[in-house]
Amino acid sequence: MNIVFFLFDRITALDAIGPYEVLSRLPGARIDFVGAARGDVRTDNKFLRLGVDRTFDEVTAADILVVPGGFGTRALETDERALQWIRDIDRTTRVTASVCTGSLVLGAAGLLRGRRATTHWARLQRLTEFGAIPVSERVVRDGKIATAAGVAAGIDFGLTLALELAGREVAEAIQLGIEYDPAPPVDAGSPRRAAPAIVDAVLARLAARDRAEPVAI
Repeated sequence: MNIVFFLFDRITALDAIGPYEVLSRLPGARIDFVGAARGDVRTDNKFLRLGVDRTFDEVTAADILVVPGGFGTRALETDERALQWIRDIDRTTRVTASVCTGSLVLGAAGLLRGRRATTHWARLQRLTEFGAIPVSERVVRDGKIATAAGVAAGIDFGLTLALELAGREVAEAIQLGIEYDPAPPVDAGSPRRAAPAIVDAVLARLAARDRAEPVAI
């Protein structure tokens, strides 16, 4: 099973690494990290480097395509080379997926029109710009398209796909192997549970970032 992760500058690390830790453990999995050019890309905080091993020209098919999110997705929404590559790969996939604002890139590629989809809660309504139907759920499947909500939801997406493709025993073994047993010391992981002041603070931070540079979360 050939699983392709699209890497780009200003990616959110966990968007890719979370599902990678799950999907790389599927029986027969082969992972490719693909981007516009070989070499390193920087994550959205510019601290961490991730390596692109193969270019668009070198990868023309995949069983599973994963498009992560990050501040760099805004530029990708108008990057016709990247969008065309995603369209071309999508024609070959069993599952085309996104994490966080990666769904906005799928939308810009024309893959979400008329489909249910999700993304980071603060960007959910942007999905309507691409003809998608916003759904406030952790993982959303519509046909062969799978979209995950913000950042950490990529782990849930990975396990959802593992369950679908390899069965409960494999999915549970992967979950146990990575000891994914969340017990956070706070309970503000959703705007429905976070205090209004916390929600406002996060939205204000994102708005300030948008004013400084036109990028997505």
